[in-house]
Amino acid sequence: MPNTRFDVLCLGNAIVDIIAPVEDAFLIKQQVAKGAMILIDEPRAEDLYGAMGPATVISGGSAANTAVGLASFGVRAGYVGKVRTDDVGALFTNDLRATGVTFDTAPAQDGPATARSFILVTPDGQRTMNTYLGACQNLTEADIDDAAVQASGIVYLEGYLWDPAAAKTAFLKAAGIAHANGSRVALTLSDSFCVDRYRSEFLDLIRTKVVDIVFANESELHALYQTSDFQAALSALREEDGLLGVITKGAEGSVIVTQDETLAVDAFPIETLVDSTGAGDLFAAGFLAGLAKDKHLRTCARLGALAAAEVIQHIGARPATSLAVLASQNGLTLDR
Repeated sequence: MPNTRFDVLCLGNAIVDIIAPVEDAFLIKQQVAKGAMILIDEPRAEDLYGAMGPATVISGGSAANTAVGLASFGVRAGYVGKVRTDDVGALFTNDLRATGVTFDTAPAQDGPATARSFILVTPDGQRTMNTYLGACQNLTEADIDDAAVQASGIVYLEGYLWDPAAAKTAFLKAAGIAHANGSRVALTLSDSFCVDRYRSEFLDLIRTKVVDIVFANESELHALYQTSDFQAALSALREEDGLLGVITKGAEGSVIVTQDETLAVDAFPIETLVDSTGAGDLFAAGFLAGLAKDKHLRTCARLGALAAAEVIQHIGARPATSLAVLASQNGLTLDR
């Protein structure tokens, strides 16, 4: 779609991340499952914040991180998500717009506070997320701007958005508008625990062709098809008619699957793993940036791997350097 306003429009939970380094013993004491994303209420959020110690506060949210990555690649990105008119909501809004992402969703004037995710990073770089959804739960189909969706080449939907009930309707409305206008719809499964909660619904989205592209990591793919055999899960994904599957495998790279081909693509080497928060979000940004510019699927995966490698070498889930410059330095041009 050559006349799009956005190459990619991202929908997700608008969240501010509060990131702190912890030891594994802290996770045990707090009774949280390492590597998971769990939903918490406001009292639990306050208790956890008090126990965490010194923390870094930075805007996050899975699809918002992807939108920032897209903008860093020089791709036109828009975002739909709900914050409240509070200090945290203002921080999120200002941070997102400063990166070049268009964010026009009207904030909630009352109700729950802007969402926060308390991210506990252990010495091995693994992140454990405890998320208070807050104002995210107020995202409804009324927040979907038909014209913005119609003017988007790809609509990218965050699996975490399936937790707030009203957001499901918004999700489906956006997908319907996108397909009616010849655009592609992508879904990230977000988290294996999220897949456990909504497996049948996610499979239905795939099999009824509500989504055209699925992003997942190994554990999410295993959870989706309820098998510990990676090849069996990959075969099941390959059989989904018309689907493009993008599977990340950490240091082992990624596997891109269509009914016609399966591509294995290496990860980019890194010096030090600091914080894995945002690795999947930024991989999706690179892949979608390539896809929006009609690049070969292998190039899309290389762009994703490059962005993921950049973000896991520092604290925070958003790039600390221009991904467009980084891509050029590595011979990965996004010019058509």
